[in-house]
Amino acid sequence: MSYLIKPEGYTPLLNLAETEQGIKVIKEFFSDNLSTGLRLRRVTAPLFVLRGLGINDDLSGTERAVNFPIKDLKDARAEVVHSLAKWKRLTLAEYDIPEGYGIYTDMNAIRADEELGNIHSLYVDQWDWERVIAPEHRNVEFLKQVVECIYAAMQRTEYLVCERFPQLRPQLPEHITFIHAEELRRRYPQLSSKEREDAISREWGAVFVIGIGCPLDDGEPHDLRAPDYDDYSTPSSLGFPGLNGDLLVWNELLGRSFELSSMGIRVDKEALIRQLRESGKEDRAQLYFHRRLLDETLPLSVGGGIGQSRLCMYYLQKAHIGEIQASIWPEDMRRECKAAGIPLI
Repeated sequence: MSYLIKPEGYTPLLNLAETEQGIKVIKEFFSDNLSTGLRLRRVTAPLFVLRGLGINDDLSGTERAVNFPIKDLKDARAEVVHSLAKWKRLTLAEYDIPEGYGIYTDMNAIRADEELGNIHSLYVDQWDWERVIAPEHRNVEFLKQVVECIYAAMQRTEYLVCERFPQLRPQLPEHITFIHAEELRRRYPQLSSKEREDAISREWGAVFVIGIGCPLDDGEPHDLRAPDYDDYSTPSSLGFPGLNGDLLVWNELLGRSFELSSMGIRVDKEALIRQLRESGKEDRAQLYFHRRLLDETLPLSVGGGIGQSRLCMYYLQKAHIGEIQASIWPEDMRRECKAAGIPLI
């Protein structure tokens, strides 16, 4: 079901030509800053992978991958990627990337099960990145250092964009704040997880919620995660499980929290076994990716995805992601957007 937020009196601050210029500036400058800050090498990524290898990311475990038969492979089926969480880790091993360095790529995906709206599209573009880490870096303190490095790149990019287009105003606070999902639940026990994100983002401006996927004290996770990429079950120094999280900012124009990145320290052998067992998906242990991980022939890593269109939408202060990217929208949404002064590409 689609859902549309229509900001009252909305008028884009940039025209179509300026918007395209802004998108170019953001994508080039941010990717350079990200790769420099985290020491990442750019690599070329696949649009699709073979089904049955366990390489495609199944996100929360419910989304269907777009798939098609390959004539020259006897109609073996390929799947359009959802993201590249597992592919990147295989690539780190294949390229023999040393500890402290990593890779990033421009990931393009189709997510046919998305509920379309201001921030969700059928088309997904993001910077997918992955970095090799040492065993002693599998902790929440190291995770925070990585998040702060990414946030610094976001701040530098915002400064450049606002210098280039003076009609835009900076929105990011000076610092990003960290909170575990269980602490967030206790802070707002009467709210749903989405309402908690709105409340804390409104209060702090930019927040990283740790522990996405682990059951909280009420028995429910803050949000769902597939069991075979992020480590959401290993105990941390915070007193709660989870070495992953989501980076959220407050979107004043839409009056809601705005997720820009999902990332985390990836599962090691022990965490993978535990999370597959607890999620009832132990059969995945026989898939190619999972066998490699259990054989410990893949490096330990930290990684994530950063939404390209979302970041552009935030910096350029757009009301709808369709002002940034070309996609397919329901006809009633197109009519409503036009009436609300929201020009979809």
